[in-house]
Amino acid sequence: MPDLPLPTPPQSRPLVCTLTIATSDSGAGAGVQADLKTFAALQVYGLSVLSGVTAQNTLAVTASACLPPDLVTAQLQAVFEDMKIAAIKIGLLGDAANTGRVASFLADICPATPLVLDPVMVSTSGHTFLAPAAISALKEIMPLATVITPNLPEAEALSGLAIRRPEDRRAAAERLREAGARRVLIKGGHGQGPEADDYLLGPEGETWFKGPRVETLNTHGTGCTLSAAICANLALGLELPQAIGQAKSYVTQGLRQSLRLGRGPGPLNHFHPYYHLES
Repeated sequence: MPDLPLPTPPQSRPLVCTLTIATSDSGAGAGVQADLKTFAALQVYGLSVLSGVTAQNTLAVTASACLPPDLVTAQLQAVFEDMKIAAIKIGLLGDAANTGRVASFLADICPATPLVLDPVMVSTSGHTFLAPAAISALKEIMPLATVITPNLPEAEALSGLAIRRPEDRRAAAERLREAGARRVLIKGGHGQGPEADDYLLGPEGETWFKGPRVETLNTHGTGCTLSAAICANLALGLELPQAIGQAKSYVTQGLRQSLRLGRGPGPLNHFHPYYHLES
């Protein structure tokens, strides 16, 4: 067995805590697990509040269940009573009850904390997570978020508009801002063509984040990872455009070194800044 290289001596840096509020993925490519990996890779300390549990692998989601709202609230109270949280990422909350609890808690406790809302609705394998009532409740959180990060199908579902051309993204983002979102980042990963460009619209104007489409089947958890990376970058003090740009670069490189974990779409390599895993 070859000798492993010695680790690089660690650098000292201030402790910064970030929080993910999302659902567990037993395959660990998306959800809370992907968020915590991303936080660790970007050198912030990740805290977690679980809203639900899924049984899934690279092929399918075979079962899912939401945790009781009182337990979700108890987790929120536990972390906020004891630790200083620099930024929050919200992923899949599961149902209207949990979504409402999270919205009410955050509105009362930390209205000024940077918050990234990833409105997860459908898994990479095609499993639908949110019922219409939960989608309506999700809109209660939009005004609290620094930025929301829907992909193209999610932006269509939330705005009620079809997105076929670049200018359609502006119309959908404007519709979501009218619904209460402060800033909208519509991701381009579900589009076509050689580019996977993301579009940001907010009170400061609009910005396109250009990037190549990486040819890989292993895209599981990409949206979760991007929003978690934006959250980590905001916690470290970056302004939103820089936080998004660096997060996009991080995800793009992770896709280039993505992992063939099972028989279906695998995850990106969250720890690509530190090592490359051959699969």
